[in-house]
Amino acid sequence: MQTLRRPKLRDQAAEQIKRYIVSNRLGPGDRLPTETQLAESLGVSRLSVREATKALEFLGIVESKTGVGLSVGRIDMERVTEHLGFHTGLLDVDPQQLIDSRVILETGVLPQVARNMARDPAIATELRALAERFRVARDLKSWIELDIRFHRTLLEASGLQPLVAFGDLLHLFFQRFRESVKRAEWQVGIESHRRLVEWLAAGRVADASRELRQHIESHKERLP
Repeated sequence: MQTLRRPKLRDQAAEQIKRYIVSNRLGPGDRLPTETQLAESLGVSRLSVREATKALEFLGIVESKTGVGLSVGRIDMERVTEHLGFHTGLLDVDPQQLIDSRVILETGVLPQVARNMARDPAIATELRALAERFRVARDLKSWIELDIRFHRTLLEASGLQPLVAFGDLLHLFFQRFRESVKRAEWQVGIESHRRLVEWLAAGRVADASRELRQHIESHKERLP
């Protein structure tokens, strides 16, 4: 690790600690150097190191236990995506780009979802059950929460966990679009979710991709 210079010593220290974890191929539970050792290695005060580890601990990257010291934690992706959702650069993202990004992400996993579905019928069963629950949603809040759960389950069915994390971030932003959905349009969404599952269950990825693209891009019609 390199000796640091001002400004923002805390942020630079946090970045160097992350690099240390990656370069040493450390995993959850592995021990980290003490605060004193880190401070000496980075050329900063123990206070700067403590502030850095507190920031990393918030995201689950680092764990600190009395009598044990510092160790690598398990990243809390829900907290990470919530944290990133308030990043000014992401809040100002162009709505068209957001929609296009989600189309690329979700349609991109469909071949993998279809293959996993063919091996495990429980995936289709779970997605069908979620699609049917749209019919009994009584208010917009319930509909939105169910929509988020359906699309997250779809991403999870790919088995590609890093993409699930990206999806969580996109879904956070998509709240602004879902809340514009009118009750009269709910039925269209219900049928779209149902058709998507059946296309995938039949192995018809191209049809599923077209259905999902139309479903997501329908938000463009409600842009101001």
